[in-house]
Amino acid sequence: MDRRTTLARLLGQKSTDTAVKSTASLNAALVSGLAPYTGPFGFEQAAHLLRRATFGATYQQIKEVAANGLDTAFLQLFKENPLPTAPINPNFAEDPCTPIGETWVQAPYVGSINGLRASRDQSLRWWTLDLIRNEGLNLREKMVLFWHNHFPTADINDTRSVYLYSQLLREHALGNFRELTKQMTLNPAMLRYLNGNENTAASPNENFARELLELFTIGKGPVAGPSDYTNYTEHDVVEMAKVLTGWRDTVTPVATQNAPCPVQTVAATFFPNRHNATTKQLSHRFNDVQIPNMGNQEYAHLIDIIFSKDECARFISRKLYRWFVYYEITQQVEDEVIVPMAQIILDNDYEIRPALEALMRSEHFFDILNVGPMIKNPIDFVMSLFKTFDINTADATTEQQYLVYQQLYRARINPMQMPYYDPPSVAGWKAYYQEPVYYRHWINSVTLPIRQQYTDRMVNAGIVVVDAAGQTYNKTIIDVFKFVATLDNPQVADSLIDELVSILYPQPITPFQHDTLKGILLGTQTDGFWTTLYTNYLNDPSNTTFSANVNNRLKNLLKAMMKMPEFYLS
Repeated sequence: MDRRTTLARLLGQKSTDTAVKSTASLNAALVSGLAPYTGPFGFEQAAHLLRRATFGATYQQIKEVAANGLDTAFLQLFKENPLPTAPINPNFAEDPCTPIGETWVQAPYVGSINGLRASRDQSLRWWTLDLIRNEGLNLREKMVLFWHNHFPTADINDTRSVYLYSQLLREHALGNFRELTKQMTLNPAMLRYLNGNENTAASPNENFARELLELFTIGKGPVAGPSDYTNYTEHDVVEMAKVLTGWRDTVTPVATQNAPCPVQTVAATFFPNRHNATTKQLSHRFNDVQIPNMGNQEYAHLIDIIFSKDECARFISRKLYRWFVYYEITQQVEDEVIVPMAQIILDNDYEIRPALEALMRSEHFFDILNVGPMIKNPIDFVMSLFKTFDINTADATTEQQYLVYQQLYRARINPMQMPYYDPPSVAGWKAYYQEPVYYRHWINSVTLPIRQQYTDRMVNAGIVVVDAAGQTYNKTIIDVFKFVATLDNPQVADSLIDELVSILYPQPITPFQHDTLKGILLGTQTDGFWTTLYTNYLNDPSNTTFSANVNNRLKNLLKAMMKMPEFYLS
């Protein structure tokens, strides 16, 4: 959707003259660049920041961030928290090497055990979704998903490798782009995904070398001639593939009959006899540099050569911009946001944090045109309900938590077409690169009904699971009484709707939309009826007549609000 049209609609601009005048002023506003934001930092700005930087926040958290100010918000968002403990086996009793409650990340596979790999795959996804649910006001998990989209891997038949890959993204979430690229080059999951483990002197495989240039570091640029893409050439792909020969993913020690459950290490191992030991000659795009045989350090030298080109900083700046701000990069945005952001990256030797903080502190980030035009991706959409409505599974057993997240993934996230650890291609998810649709890829005839069914279910019945012991857990539901009790003035219908709009939507709604929602809450009744009803409920919550009436009206209101297009926006 075009953000100017969206804002005109959301702000209730009816007449053509008003829309034209507003569009002109909005166009003028977008001259804001990477200069630090100095405007007001209230609830609206805090909500916008948290929508983009995290997977959601409660009403109280947004108010606290607004009250504490922008500087404190960034201290929280960029705080370096300890790495999480490893995922565990939550309920698969047939695993001979990993008892329930212990981790499998260094445990061998036993080929005769049906369901073992699937159990570990599900355990990793449960662990990941739980990290998102409990991220607090911190940027790391949003950045992990960003890097997963930037350095995708999929179809890896060893969950231990995927866990190491996930932890690598987490360790470098706000760290050095060049160093992450070096370590990703030797990551066991990436070696498998892009056939680096098959790249030998005798049989070179160019898959990783090609994607390293095109998708991971510098990009093609405009075609300059036959086999020349401005930033690199086909000849560079061939020569760089030679540089990267000799590496394989290995698992040691092997399981034996006498030691069926050893502690295994998954790693990348260099085999000199598989490495191309000749001198490699790069093209004029890399200053005709020659790379002699450097054994197991040759790959790192190659990465340094690639990152000597300033375009790498601009390339990753554009990716970050599309992830956190908007998909459209105009020439103005390129000049006033991307170029200075890239310069910050270069000045800090490819450290990502200073540039990302500058972007998210900028006038441009808080510009009205950049508030609300992004469609939430499925993971954000699903998990933001848990965070916004403070749905907590802390009272559930480990197995029950696992079953809840398993349902979220199988029935919601996967059908919404964003399976974690399984992006559709080496380019990641289409929403972040394929023009002209971009974010609109997330909404289609298949995924829209699933989104609506999900929000309805979370209001009506929630996610009900039954564990192996036959115990039912049914507390994964939006508690409308608990949620509305956090509001400042819920007993007044207009105030109730206004507060819900400020929490659930990035922009105000039109008077017509407000009146429509009010009609859903009140039916044929008056404002005074709602005030009396809610007050009676507060005075006597055990009265089933009062509580049922309030409950039904609030549920209908929330279901309607979460079906509106504004709820899908960030």
